[in-house]
Amino acid sequence: MPSHDTAFKGNKSHLPSKPCQACGRPMSWRKAWARNWDEVKYCSERCRRDGAAKGARGG
Repeated sequence: MPSHDTAFKGNKSHLPSKPCQACGRPMSWRKAWARNWDEVKYCSERCRRDGAAKGARGG
């Protein structure tokens, strides 16, 4: 079986990451986000709700 450099080997340090817009925690790329990684802004549903609420209040 050939080895591919792009295959996930269990080490998240090689995956892309970016900060959550609500809490600022770094979030690692997930397979579920593969199709829309550029649009992912929040690390969790809670941060998405909190971030959307802050945006609506202007704060």
